[in-house]
Amino acid sequence: MRHTISVLVENKFGVLARIAGLFSARGYNIASLAVSETQDPTISYMTIVVEAQDEKILEQINKQLNKLIDVITVTDFTKKDHVDRELILLKIGYTIKDKQRLEDLFKKYVGKIIQVKGDTAIVEAVGDQAQIKQLLEVLSEFGIKELVRTGRLAITN
Repeated sequence: MRHTISVLVENKFGVLARIAGLFSARGYNIASLAVSETQDPTISYMTIVVEAQDEKILEQINKQLNKLIDVITVTDFTKKDHVDRELILLKIGYTIKDKQRLEDLFKKYVGKIIQVKGDTAIVEAVGDQAQIKQLLEVLSEFGIKELVRTGRLAITN
């Protein structure tokens, strides 16, 4: 099962490497990782999605993260009411007749056409994991030429 964990850390050189090393040393795979500064440039916010088959593993991850000196707080969203989102950017096949169909599609999903060049459009969309999965299935009909996505971001309600 995938679990989403947020970690507030001091924004210092090597903190990300130490956290990644913690996961690597214990054989835990990071499925998704997003890191950015907060309103305070001395603090960064990390959202980590990790595979943990049982509560003991998740508890161990939380304990190990809390032991790191640069970690301020650790929040496990598993049992908390929260909102999470991912952003995707895609290059898809495009003709002018596809414009209305895409615009109608993006009324259902949060997205828009960013750029059109020749027979290719770059589109962006935001949603939870299920929404992104559904949207990718629909957009595959246009022919996905390239796909990039952020890691999951999460915040408590």
